[in-house]
Amino acid sequence: MPLSIYVQLNLAPLKKSAARFALADKSVITVMGIAEDVLVAIKDLVFSIDFYILEMPPTESRSSSSVLLGRPFLKTSKFKLDAFTGIYSFGVGDKTIKFNLEEAMKHPPEEHSMLRCDMIDEVVAEVQEEDHEKLCYPTVEEMDDQEDEPEKVVKSELHELDGKEPHLETKSELKPLPSHLKYAFLEKNQRFPVIIASELSSEEEGKLLDVLKKHKKAIGWSLADIVGIDPRKCMHRIFLQDGAKPVRQPQRRLNPTILDVVKKEVTRLLDADIICPIFDNEWVSPVQVVPKKSGITTVKKDNGEMVTKRVQNAWRVCIDYRRLNAVTRKDHYPLPFIDQMLDRLAGKTHYCFLDGYTSYFQIHIAPEDQEKTTFTCPFGTFAYKRMPFGLCNAPATFQRCMMSVFSDLMENCLEVFMDDFSVYGTSFDYCLENLAKVLARCVDTNLVLNFEKCHFMVQQGILLGHVVSHEGISVDPAKVDVITTLPHPSSVREVRSFFGTCRILKALYQRLQQDCLAVITPTPKRCGF
Repeated sequence: MPLSIYVQLNLAPLKKSAARFALADKSVITVMGIAEDVLVAIKDLVFSIDFYILEMPPTESRSSSSVLLGRPFLKTSKFKLDAFTGIYSFGVGDKTIKFNLEEAMKHPPEEHSMLRCDMIDEVVAEVQEEDHEKLCYPTVEEMDDQEDEPEKVVKSELHELDGKEPHLETKSELKPLPSHLKYAFLEKNQRFPVIIASELSSEEEGKLLDVLKKHKKAIGWSLADIVGIDPRKCMHRIFLQDGAKPVRQPQRRLNPTILDVVKKEVTRLLDADIICPIFDNEWVSPVQVVPKKSGITTVKKDNGEMVTKRVQNAWRVCIDYRRLNAVTRKDHYPLPFIDQMLDRLAGKTHYCFLDGYTSYFQIHIAPEDQEKTTFTCPFGTFAYKRMPFGLCNAPATFQRCMMSVFSDLMENCLEVFMDDFSVYGTSFDYCLENLAKVLARCVDTNLVLNFEKCHFMVQQGILLGHVVSHEGISVDPAKVDVITTLPHPSSVREVRSFFGTCRILKALYQRLQQDCLAVITPTPKRCGF
């Protein structure tokens, strides 16, 4: 439904929605909101329909209404078409109305009535109560004629629902930060928080906030802020091997805690139009819930020392795509070498460590491949419209997309490893200039960053398990603390497990070969623990 029609009908306030529509010219338009339970009459039948409100140019005739009734309406109205007789019908409960297709397709006597759908702005009061009970509709009281509210009030409400304006998730409290970080806010009343360095002067902080306010669309505070990268720039495809047979797996049992996590996640993704219900699909995969580390905070060790680390404070709902990945043709796109990237970052004075907001969800899946991502849970079967976590070629697709977006900035003022973006500079002004370039590129490509994981203008930070600063590279103290607090092995099995860890470290880090060699020498079984 066009916005102009919504304003004329003076309907109830819109429900927020992050849904988007791809038009015939491949452009993407954002929905302004959902008008729920709008009553539409077709002769003697009354239907309750939800309309997506779009901002479209007005029609030539003010009396006409460019309203599209899609497949949900056809299903609700039990639409049937008999192509042989040319009769199509609508039905609700025991009532059915029929139309002759040939008569309906004739040229109407009045030109302005062509392609017109008559809508009602008042509810017909004389509807029998028993019919309402049969149709499962709530009782509707007769509406008196009232003056329309001022147009400026409607525009004000719609402005708040504009999909282009960032949405702020309501949080009871912000997480505690280390001493070198603090919260700043882009608007009054502590709205739209960001994390910046606490050592900045008032002048430097003002310059930084001006840049962040100018590029506020590059930062996300909720899932509704994700618009998605243009499919013409990047789209994920799933190419199967020749002769691959579809696999339909059953759902898995979930304990009450995990079941509630899955329910909230499915509801959240449905509201954001990232997944959609799907039926009768050949590819079905089960869900898998794993712990997730979100944000950064400080914890106290046993000796009283405060350590900065990422803690497990959330759950990640994944899909077990192992059967699908086994028959998927692999994309061997290379990832950057971590050691070389860290060497380029070390020794700078200022850093901005950025992180994408659920980065994979910002890439669309090709429509013909969406059904392959179908997953099952106790609440139904759903397919992803955006690239989910767990697909074997998802890292390659995302890295290729980031290379195409930031290719001219990489190894100059920016380092990119998957969804970790590191902006650096040898001075505050130079780093701020580089940050403005990166944020402008994010706005141009609809790439959204997570405010909770972005640290602006810091002198050191944790990147890929290492602390990067102007002094160089050092090991993350939280990683060292995990090793030093390991309990002593008390059985042969635990000793073997420890030796296995040492062998892995030896294989990953060439510098530890000599140290690990002394540890993993054969140990007699008679030795005490």
